[in-house]
Amino acid sequence: MVDANTQYPVIACPPYSSKFGGADIFSSLRMPSGVSLMVILDPEAAALAVAKIFSLSNLELSEKVSSYQKKIQKKVEESDENIEEKSG
Repeated sequence: MVDANTQYPVIACPPYSSKFGGADIFSSLRMPSGVSLMVILDPEAAALAVAKIFSLSNLELSEKVSSYQKKIQKKVEESDENIEEKSG
């Protein structure tokens, strides 16, 4: 309920709990009207979301986010090419 008490973006990154079989995420997803937190399951993705928010007012950080995304895109494309070569 932190989001309901602040004007700033709130990112929830709930840890997985085998005790609830993953159903514990619903406590972050089922929020009342007016509560708009972002729910991101992967901590790396949560960090990227934070970097993107801060990059709105920081050109240097914006360039780093863009560079990171291009690096990840290249990695995915290379992995895809490797799969195609092995199956072809």
